[in-house]
Amino acid sequence: MGIMSKILGGGGTHSAEDYVELDLDDFENARGGAGMQVHIAEIADQRDVIDIKDAVYDGDFVIADITRHSTTDQTVERIIDELRQVVSEVDGDIVQKGDDQLVITPTGVTVSREKLGE
Repeated sequence: MGIMSKILGGGGTHSAEDYVELDLDDFENARGGAGMQVHIAEIADQRDVIDIKDAVYDGDFVIADITRHSTTDQTVERIIDELRQVVSEVDGDIVQKGDDQLVITPTGVTVSREKLGE
């Protein structure tokens, strides 16, 4: 299974061991260490939103696991509303992928609502 399948694939909870670290020293040097980062987050409660907001304000991309909450849970609704405000402020984007993930993007980055190849 490819790394993007692991990141965006559904089902189950993933740990740090599920992700393969690639040697990107040459890539880092080529881009000068600047640019957007992709963060993987888990939202267990309202406090976890602070780090996600900070990352988006800093211009980073976040994939957040919300499997600890039911999609009908009012906490998730409040969290999504709060994150919607952030992406509105920075002109980013937010989408929910299935019942278990949120994709939150910074300024100028949108998420296509269509799968590749469709």
